Amino acid sequence: MPAAKQSTTKTEKSAPQTERALPQAERALTLETLRVVLLAGGVGGAKLAHGLAAQLPPQNLTIIVNTGDDFQHWGLTICPDLDTVVYTLAELANPETGWGRANESWRVLDEVKRLNGPDWFRLGDLDLALHLSRNHALVNGVSLTEFTRQLCQQLGVGPAVLPMSDRPSPTFIETADGLLPFQDWFVRRQWQPAVRAVQLPEDSRATYQVLRALEQADVVIFAPSNPFVSIDPILNVYPIRSMITDLPELTLAVSPIIAGQALKGPAAKMMQEMDMPVTAVAIADYYHHLIDAFIYDRQDHVEWPDPTFPHCRLNTIMQTPADRSRFAGELLQFALELLHE
Repeated sequence: MPAAKQSTTKTEKSAPQTERALPQAERALTLETLRVVLLAGGVGGAKLAHGLAAQLPPQNLTIIVNTGDDFQHWGLTICPDLDTVVYTLAELANPETGWGRANESWRVLDEVKRLNGPDWFRLGDLDLALHLSRNHALVNGVSLTEFTRQLCQQLGVGPAVLPMSDRPSPTFIETADGLLPFQDWFVRRQWQPAVRAVQLPEDSRATYQVLRALEQADVVIFAPSNPFVSIDPILNVYPIRSMITDLPELTLAVSPIIAGQALKGPAAKMMQEMDMPVTAVAIADYYHHLIDAFIYDRQDHVEWPDPTFPHCRLNTIMQTPADRSRFAGELLQFALELLHE
């Protein structure tokens, strides 16, 4: 069971400094003033982002999104996690899958298949319009961060959505079948090859916008996303891990494991293959010194080894927009209680 992260004074922080807004001590912390950064990837991260957006003023919420699963396909830069978060916040996501666009059509993909082209990654026609627009911007010198800002503005998304880095930062999966690019393992092979390790790049760097958001945050939240392929890639970007250790007043994580299962995706399977117990406590242990508190689902009845470590049982399942808002509100209330202690 982790001990709460070790805090340091603001003058001791090792990460690069940016301009900080009014210190917490000079603000009354409420839902109207709390500055929140969410680290997110996948459908679970997008759902929590949507719930937080229903509870917080848009200027007080920043979502830093995993781009480790970005890849090149059909000559285009595809950003699955980034697009899922934006579509969800814009209320354009497919409600059945959680990813892709609602009311999608598939004429281009069907024709690619007829022509014996690569059809293993499903790109719908509306989704393809975004990829074409992004590719046009990137080849003309627009950064991924700037394009995402413009996209959010066009789609009416209020909170800031930031890629973890503007540099390509691909995740690779070491398997019994060899080293696989993430999407080859995740989509093409349906995450079946057993995982031996996850390999992350060593030269990723955060943007100024990411640094500034972390500098100003009162609370950093790890979404109920896959720790190994959604949260770890973000933490691996320099200097995000050290900034989270040093700067926010509170860092908390939400378990993606409920009663020994992952609601979606391969997190539970990966934990088994890497000889980890498939439990909420194992997730808390994995994040160890980075977090000050932990939230897990009410279906888990856990005997915590360290009862002094702040933890909270909530209904973390977010099937509907109302579920997302309700859970986000309860999470934020727990955070405020810890900050006011």
